[in-house]
Amino acid sequence: MSTALAAAPRMAPASLAQLQECVLAASRLLPVGGGTKPALSTPPQGVATLALGALSGIQEYDPGEYTITTLAGTPVAEVAAALAAHGQYLPFDPPLARAGATLGGTVAAGLSGSGRYRYGGLRDFLIGVQIVDGQGRLVRGGGKVVKNAAGFDLPKLMIGSLGRLAVLGELTFKVFPAPPAYATLTANYPTLAAAAEAMATLRLGAFDLLALDLIPAAPGHAGAALQLRIGGPGTVLPERVEGLRHRLGGGTMLDPDADTSIWQQAAEFSWVPAGMALVKTPLTPHHLIPLDQRLAAAGAHRRYIAGANLAWIAWPGALDDLSGLLASAGLSGLVLRGATAHLLIGARQDTLFRSRITAALDPRQRFLPYE
Repeated sequence: MSTALAAAPRMAPASLAQLQECVLAASRLLPVGGGTKPALSTPPQGVATLALGALSGIQEYDPGEYTITTLAGTPVAEVAAALAAHGQYLPFDPPLARAGATLGGTVAAGLSGSGRYRYGGLRDFLIGVQIVDGQGRLVRGGGKVVKNAAGFDLPKLMIGSLGRLAVLGELTFKVFPAPPAYATLTANYPTLAAAAEAMATLRLGAFDLLALDLIPAAPGHAGAALQLRIGGPGTVLPERVEGLRHRLGGGTMLDPDADTSIWQQAAEFSWVPAGMALVKTPLTPHHLIPLDQRLAAAGAHRRYIAGANLAWIAWPGALDDLSGLLASAGLSGLVLRGATAHLLIGARQDTLFRSRITAALDPRQRFLPYE
C-alpha cells in the first residue's frame, strides 16, 4: 500500500492503521475533511491530499454518560442526528453542518457557532483525541469520560491546529441535554452604538441566553439588530421573552419556523455575499465600534457573535488589506474562504511554543507550516 500511496496525490484512509500508513507514505500532505472551508482544505501544488471522509463513524455513544466518540471524518450532521434521538446536543453549535462539515475539520479549524454563548466553545467540550503525528505514531490524549484530567492536554492543542501539527483520527466530546423548545427575540436599533449598549445590559443580566448576536446593517445603511435565543420548557418561554422585551424596551418574538431558519442561516453563513472572503476574528466588546466603523467603510459585511467576542467578516477586497486593518487594531484573523497566501492574518501570532510542538510531533515537516 505504501508504494502506491507515495505517488498518489490523494489518499483516503478508512482506518487508523491506514491513516498511519498514509502519513508515512507522504513527504508533504494536507488533511481534508468535508471541504466546507476551502482556504483551509485546498492543498498547494505538489502537496498530497489526505481525505478523511472514509474515516467516519460513531465509535462509542453512551447517552447516560453524556459522551460520544467518533472518527474524525464523521459529518457533524450525522452526530447531531444521533444525539437528537436521545434529546442531546453539542452546545458549542458547530457551523456548516448542512454543508457537510466534519467533526475533525471543525476541531482543526477551531470553530464554534452562535450557540457557544452560554455553555462555552469547542474547547469546553472536546475531552479526548487520538492523533497520528508526523512520525506515523498513534497518540492518545485526554480520555473518554468527563472526569478524566490526567496528563498533557493534547485535545486543547489540536483545536485550531489546521492540520499543521498532526492528523486527527478520533474525537471524544461531552454532550448536554438539548432544550425542549427554543425562542428567539429580535430587536432593531438606529445605530450600532445603541445596539451595543443594549447588548451590554444583557451580558450583565441573568437571562440564561443561549445566543446573543449583533448584526450591523449592510454597508451603506445605518442601524443594527440584536438576535437573542433562549431555550427551555415551552410553557415558560413566553414569560422569559417578555422579561427580555422589557429590558430591551421592545423586540419581536419569532415563530418556531423563523427561529429555526434564522440560526441555520447564521450557522451556514448564508448571509455572506457570493465571492467574498470569510474570516474569523476573535475580539472583545471594546473593539467593536472602532473596528466596525473601519469594516463598514471598506464594504465588509459583519456578524458579531457570543456577545461580540467573535466576529465573522465577509471581506470584498484583497485579504492583505484586511490583514493590515486587523493588525493595526491588534487583532488576528483566520481565513476560511478566499484566496490568500497566509491563513492567519492580522497581528502576528507567538510562534515559539508552536515551533517547539512541531519539532516534537512533526520533525520531518510532513505537514504544512502553520501560517
